[in-house]
Amino acid sequence: MKNSQFYTLLFWAISLSFVIVSSSCNKEEATQSNTSLSSASSSRNAGSAKKSITVHAGESIQAAVDAAAPGSTIQIAPGTYMESITVNKAGISLVGNGEAAVVIQNPGDEENGIQVNDAGDGFVLKNVTVKNFEENGVLLIRVDNFTISHVTTIDNGEYGLFPVLSSHGLIEHCTATGHTDTGIYVGQSSDIEMQYNTAYANVNGLEIENSANVKATNNQSYNNVCGMLIDLLPGKTVKTSTNVYVGYNHVFDNNHENFGEEGSLESVIPSGLGILILGTDQTTVEHNTVMHNNFSGITVFSTLVLVALGGATPDQFDIEPNPDGTRVIKNVAQQNGAAPPVLDIPLPGVDLLWDGSGIGNCWSDNVFKTSYPSPLPSCN
Repeated sequence: MKNSQFYTLLFWAISLSFVIVSSSCNKEEATQSNTSLSSASSSRNAGSAKKSITVHAGESIQAAVDAAAPGSTIQIAPGTYMESITVNKAGISLVGNGEAAVVIQNPGDEENGIQVNDAGDGFVLKNVTVKNFEENGVLLIRVDNFTISHVTTIDNGEYGLFPVLSSHGLIEHCTATGHTDTGIYVGQSSDIEMQYNTAYANVNGLEIENSANVKATNNQSYNNVCGMLIDLLPGKTVKTSTNVYVGYNHVFDNNHENFGEEGSLESVIPSGLGILILGTDQTTVEHNTVMHNNFSGITVFSTLVLVALGGATPDQFDIEPNPDGTRVIKNVAQQNGAAPPVLDIPLPGVDLLWDGSGIGNCWSDNVFKTSYPSPLPSCN
């Protein structure tokens, strides 16, 4: 064989060996990569499996919460669960299989049905009924980014749903009845939406107290003492309330006898109030239907009225009590004021009522028959 032929064959042999080795290495790397991906996928799937827990009738929801990793979803099978529940970890979701089918009931003398503390950010509660607890159905304290959806609260002492000092929350499609203070309450909180809820046979149907950036829309409130209360009260950690929007709600027949606990603030609220604005700033009330409330349809008062009603004394006031910048526009407020209560401060029964306090309050494009005073200041 000639040298040139030998070297040519040698070159091709070396090249072929290199290709085979390289191909083998690439296959090995691909196999290792696929194995790693498969392992990672299995790990993720295992993690996901661990994050979904099912509680069956006769088992404990609290035990499942205690065992769950943060971020877990706890599915609750139909049944009645005689226990109270406390959540102290983030991202827990409690989801019932059918709202009416899952009942969390007071086993004896427990104060709160479900309590979520400040470690419980990202909490979700859906499709359950909470009933007969001593103080509160669902209590959230300093919880950020929460959702309460399709939850029914019945006869839970003072409050049905009660987020306080909380933020970035959604309360939707919930029902509350039989509470001596408020059915659905948002207190000292911010950036909350309350929508498509129903409140009846409470002292206050829905309440937004000392809060900012709250929207209450498309709710229904009836047969309460007061249908919707947007208020700024003294003696709280948060001293202001601003930018509350109340729109597209149906508020009617709120003429229930006041059954608030004797000596409490809520016990002095006159029956027959549709929507009451009490001392808050920059509140917009529009596109609501407010009818058949015996005292007043839409009322704008200073918080100082509580002194006259006996619910507070002047020395307790650590807030600026007058409502400023209230806009009452494009509401239907009719057939209210048929039977106003007898009070120490003489006030007529009307569709639209204002005590004259505050600055920048205005009324425009409402459908109504009676107001006090008359006329009311118009919006520009």
